[in-house]
Amino acid sequence: MASGLFALFDDVAVLAKAAAASIDDIGAATGKASAKAAGVIVDDTAVTPRYVQGLAAERELPIIKKIAIGSLRNKLLFILPAALLLSQFLPWALTPLLMLGGTYLCFEGAEKIWEHFSGHAKEEQAPGEVDEKTIVSNAVRTDFILSAEIMVISLNEVANEPFVMRAIILIVVAFFITVLVYGVVGLIVKMDDIGLHLAQGGASFKQKFGNGLVAFMPKLLSALSLIGVAAMIWVGGHILLVGTDDLGWHGLYDLVHHLEEGVHGIAGVGGILAWIVNTLCSAVIGLIVGGIVVAVMHLIPRKDKDAEAHAA
Repeated sequence: MASGLFALFDDVAVLAKAAAASIDDIGAATGKASAKAAGVIVDDTAVTPRYVQGLAAERELPIIKKIAIGSLRNKLLFILPAALLLSQFLPWALTPLLMLGGTYLCFEGAEKIWEHFSGHAKEEQAPGEVDEKTIVSNAVRTDFILSAEIMVISLNEVANEPFVMRAIILIVVAFFITVLVYGVVGLIVKMDDIGLHLAQGGASFKQKFGNGLVAFMPKLLSALSLIGVAAMIWVGGHILLVGTDDLGWHGLYDLVHHLEEGVHGIAGVGGILAWIVNTLCSAVIGLIVGGIVVAVMHLIPRKDKDAEAHAA
């Protein structure tokens, strides 16, 4: 009887170790998958605060909560099942799909640059002109595209895992990314309120810090926008660079790898320089591809309209 009880304890210990190892594997895979999607995460974090600008302070966090719930619904109910079915039955389609998303990222980043320098920036509707339901709907619609990119990038990193493991990892990624993005967004949009509260009373240091926080917020939002644009172009270009190699077109990837090898041997800083070279090359690729798509989407249709106007 005692020996049977000890055997049961041994079995429980083995199962516990296996479960712990699985949790470690899921955690490691989640971290790896999330890191690969960092560029899109930064862009998602940079985009969302614009939807609550100008709203009453007490409505900011409830609106962000609704957007976060919509984002999680996008990931779990729509994107996750489609991504898992695709990886199970059409795994060869992951790379082209990922490259298509990378091209879209390049286009989004290049379009923002084009709008800035051409003066054709999209006119944003004043917050007071739309109701909260419309704000949430617009934000969730934009989030769907970014969430799809995050989930496909994450899936590509764990494509060789068993089906159940893939599903668990992507569910964890969906929750982790959503909490991270919208937690940071919530903190960002409330920082000016925190600054105003500190500036209204108390010690002079608190007042100065509060005033500084309020003055810093517009600069932070501008910096986030710039970082988001750079991240989209870099990540999109890198996806295209790796994707061409995976599809058998090795020339571009080999060229970048050769440039990396040229600086990798420099003592002390070789690894950092190699990463910088890869990043710059990816950004150049992203900017070129994005620029071509911007030209097709904006400049060519514009020339057609100008020709029609002259003919009339």
